[in-house]
Amino acid sequence: MANKPSIPKGTRDFGPEEMAKRNYIFDTIKSVYALYGFQQIETPAMETLHTLMGKYGDEGDKLLFKVLNSGDYLKSVSDDELKERNTLKMQTKLCEKGLRYDLTVPFARYVVMHREELQLPFKRYQIQPVWRADRPQKGRYREFYQCDADVVGSDSLLNEVELMQIVDTVFTKLGVRVQIKINNRKILTGIAEVIGEKDKIVDITVAIDKLDKIGLENVNEELRADGISEDAIAKLQPIIKLEGTNEEKLAVIAEALKESETGLKGVEETRFILDMLKTSGLKNEIQLDLTLARGLNYYTGAIFEVKALDVQIGSITGGGRYDNLTGIFGMPGLSGVGISFGADRIYDVLNTLDLYPKESVQGTQLLFINFGEQETAYCLPIVAAARRTGIRTEMFPDKAKMKKQMSYANAKNIGFVALAGESEMKEGKVTLKNMTTGEQTLVTPEELIARVK
Repeated sequence: MANKPSIPKGTRDFGPEEMAKRNYIFDTIKSVYALYGFQQIETPAMETLHTLMGKYGDEGDKLLFKVLNSGDYLKSVSDDELKERNTLKMQTKLCEKGLRYDLTVPFARYVVMHREELQLPFKRYQIQPVWRADRPQKGRYREFYQCDADVVGSDSLLNEVELMQIVDTVFTKLGVRVQIKINNRKILTGIAEVIGEKDKIVDITVAIDKLDKIGLENVNEELRADGISEDAIAKLQPIIKLEGTNEEKLAVIAEALKESETGLKGVEETRFILDMLKTSGLKNEIQLDLTLARGLNYYTGAIFEVKALDVQIGSITGGGRYDNLTGIFGMPGLSGVGISFGADRIYDVLNTLDLYPKESVQGTQLLFINFGEQETAYCLPIVAAARRTGIRTEMFPDKAKMKKQMSYANAKNIGFVALAGESEMKEGKVTLKNMTTGEQTLVTPEELIARVK
């Protein structure tokens, strides 16, 4: 007996209903991106390892899927190197390409390669899969989609304001209540300066970013393990636990950071974004959260994260401002800001809350029963007319038993079935059956189309 086929761990198949739901999410996000003037690009699934390596840190490099060179990939490896079995040393000879780890580094490469063709500021969006050689677990896959939008070549904070409006619009269209959290890496840098631990900014931000997951005491323990002094940890507590309105928090933090030029700059930027958003009619709450740090260290200004209010799940959107996206490829000084919607988590949220509109996951609306060659020839012009009006219509391809054809309609949740036998053909009509109510009516082709629509 042949082995049953399987797929790699951490990957998934998506059936027709799942694809309809996913396309509803992608189409909603695309439509909002287009409203704000973003244009779509795509980059290859594979990039050169020269492009990918060294951009994500040592841990990120280990999670890159490398692609073996085609042909005789061992030709440049000596017998001694094979005996040594040093995989890291050999991979540079065995592999020249890898699957993309995210959409940001390929986008930076794209901007540098196409700089002369781009009109700055360049507003791009990209919805494509990425791959990570991570250990698969619930909610973490080796292949998953990212839905990124970025603006490069502009320092204006209006870009941040628009991105927050995009987030608000997308989740309003999807029917998901969210809280948009905002902070600024300059504020976090200022905090590290005033508590006397300027050199420990990365350790501090990584630790406090885990506050929601591990709690205050564990965050403090992690800070101690990173060598942060007890005095600095004590000074950090009132900042971490700061409460009140956004205005009240900004006033307190501005006073606390009055000796830090960088910190005050972050306060000023955050105040501008929040003030602009007050007049834009957001449907969802935006909250200043000083514990928000975001894991990626390349963020230099505003940072964002979005949480669903009605489902226990991690961040479903995130992003922020970075000052030197293209510097890794030798083109310094090009600032940018971007967001990424987590399509897989949004999919889980919409499933949990059952928020898919019925029409978004519906397939065929109308099925014509096949009674034979003559009847099919009679029905095909009506099938074509229905399709021209936008009705999703099928003609059953085989002259099968009526029970089989009706079972097909039920299995696919088709709303209407049309039948045309000898008597219907004589009258120039069709019998239309409503599969929900069971009602059958003799109608003209024009009446059929009107009823189904």
